Amino acid sequence: MSDSINQYERFRNSIPLLRNSTKLEQIHKGYSSDGKYIVHDSNGHPQYILRTYNIDQDENKKLEFSRLKMMEKHDVKCSRPIEIGVLPEQELGYMIVSFIEGNEASEELLLLTKEEQFNIGIQSGFELKKIHQVICPDNIKSWDERMAAKHHRYRMEYTKCGVAINNEEKLLSFIDDKLYLMKGRPNIFQHDDYHIGNLIVKDGELSGIIDFNRYDWGDPIHEFVKVGIFSAEVSVPFSVGQIQGYNNYNEPDDEFWQLYSLYLAMTLISSVVWILKVKPDELDSMLMKIHQVMDDHNNFELTVPKWYSQYQVNV
Repeated sequence: MSDSINQYERFRNSIPLLRNSTKLEQIHKGYSSDGKYIVHDSNGHPQYILRTYNIDQDENKKLEFSRLKMMEKHDVKCSRPIEIGVLPEQELGYMIVSFIEGNEASEELLLLTKEEQFNIGIQSGFELKKIHQVICPDNIKSWDERMAAKHHRYRMEYTKCGVAINNEEKLLSFIDDKLYLMKGRPNIFQHDDYHIGNLIVKDGELSGIIDFNRYDWGDPIHEFVKVGIFSAEVSVPFSVGQIQGYNNYNEPDDEFWQLYSLYLAMTLISSVVWILKVKPDELDSMLMKIHQVMDDHNNFELTVPKWYSQYQVNV
């Protein structure tokens, strides 16, 4: 406890914006190596989020901070960038953003009616559309070139990792047959971790989006892979709503589903490699999610997942 108090005092003494704060509450959720804290104001109310990171990440974090300014410009419901700096004596960089009131959608959705879940999904689709207004800088290589190279790396690592996805031959064959679909796809700003763990809900409404630290550039449809892996298992109405909200209340076309299923299939391969590196103790949990996705798509004989098509029948 004394170490955390000393750390708080060091931050408060080094960062003028925190001088009047009364408490620093550490956040332990997530896979990021950043330190994350809720900063409470003089009245004890949450006011800011403080992120700290190794000082050698400073340039990347400045870019992330500038992307948040872009989001503010496009009126995206997300944390507002407030301050960024370095603490040389602690060999840390820091970023301060506004606090968004509410709880993660992963905790809130099941407390709501199916209609409310669907409506929050619609709202999240609208916000995602706003995020995708930012066009890629000219110096970024084409999406298909970058994505094909990344998939090749993961595929090589997957073959050596000692873990096999059930019916992997069907999965790998599906990917190989569909890779050509990435040609000529747009390069736009991606949140790249857009799921119910990074969406905040308050009073039955979407109050904001958090954690832009994984942002990337590429095909907007790639954002939906987290729907298939994480969001749909908690709330199908939300997941359907997000897809329909993004598509202006319309049914997605066949191109959407072809690309969605391709990116989701590729993500199953990379997820095995990633979890073995980052949280190997969660491998079984990840494999359960992967097997559910394989079932949702009949081992990728279906491009539209069962949870989506069956929900339409029930509405």
